[in-house]
Amino acid sequence: MTRNTESRAYRAHTDIPLIVLVSIMSLMGIVAVCVATYTADSSSDISFLNHVVESSYTMRQCLFVLVAPLVVGVLMAIPYDFLYRRCGLIYWAMVGLLAVVTVTNRAQGVKAWMDIIWGYTIQPSEFAKLAIILILARQLSRSNQPMNTLRSFSRVMLTILLPAAIILAEGETGSMLVIVFLSAIMMYFANVNIKILGGLAGAAALLVLLIYAVAVATGSNDYRLARIYGFLNPELYSSSDAYQILQSQMAIGSGGLTGIGMFVDGSMSQLNYVPADWTDFIYATIGEAWGFVGCVTILVLYILIILRMLYLSWFTRDKFGRLVICGVIGMLLFHVFENIAMTLGLMPITGIPLPFLSYGGSNMVTNMGGIGLVLNVTRNRSLSDAVSTPQTFYNPYRFSTRFRTRPY
Repeated sequence: MTRNTESRAYRAHTDIPLIVLVSIMSLMGIVAVCVATYTADSSSDISFLNHVVESSYTMRQCLFVLVAPLVVGVLMAIPYDFLYRRCGLIYWAMVGLLAVVTVTNRAQGVKAWMDIIWGYTIQPSEFAKLAIILILARQLSRSNQPMNTLRSFSRVMLTILLPAAIILAEGETGSMLVIVFLSAIMMYFANVNIKILGGLAGAAALLVLLIYAVAVATGSNDYRLARIYGFLNPELYSSSDAYQILQSQMAIGSGGLTGIGMFVDGSMSQLNYVPADWTDFIYATIGEAWGFVGCVTILVLYILIILRMLYLSWFTRDKFGRLVICGVIGMLLFHVFENIAMTLGLMPITGIPLPFLSYGGSNMVTNMGGIGLVLNVTRNRSLSDAVSTPQTFYNPYRFSTRFRTRPY
């Protein structure tokens, strides 16, 4: 790459390819939710627009998609230095909101939702992901080798563990895992010592095994443990905890190469054989309606979104901005991997929605908010900082040397 080409890559801009890719996914989500909520009371002969109007879930999803550009626009318009200086305030506000939901919600099991108006609810644990991305990006960007002192290590770990513990207490294991994963991704890109990362990974694995052993020994009937049992032995739990996984596999398999089509009478989507196929198991609906071709198309679009953000992070000089993009990548990557894997029976069920496709306002706003943060970073690049001096950048193709020096 020539010097002039590099200069263009580092320029401040609103990234249209990323906006186009995300918009395509959101529109496909409306279609998928509409197909998933097609019922036996509906007629297959009516127009697609009538199908949309007949489905309350699809109408709400349309509203969420219409609100999405506003969310992206607001986050793009927030001054870049404000995000850096006030991310601590945003973080503590989210922690407070999580605590309020945990204390005031009297529901049994999962207590992650807060009622607002007209039957709509919000899920603060979704918004907390963005707050954690911002505060971690600031903490990890202050040093070339963060977490190399006890004080720095303790601060970062407390930042992660406090909201993660509250979210886990709400019963939202999936959101807690997302936070842990995106934090690990950000640490890696921030040049945290690989020994520290390995130690944290080992400690986390031991903790999970210990919790699992204690739960088994005490005969716990926790629904999360039951999901693991269903994943490990689906045939034994085919009528209970593994029912959703097995039905999802059948729906995807029935789609074949090109799918059975949309709004088909007698389909598994219409007969509601796959529970929550418009939310967490929307991929099963896609597999049945559009088959292998549809599933691969969705995967390709996600890969393009991730690769585009990796490209944008590569050409971002500012470490804070680069880590913000990496955090959003980690958030979306875990959602996509875990959701698709659980619908295929390759991972236990965790209740994680599929970004831009699954029904849900909080999830849509959070994902679009992440895209807004990425666009804020690219929009606030400055070519005035481009000087002929060495700069440090992450090299994703060389694991042993995560950062390297490249001249302009």
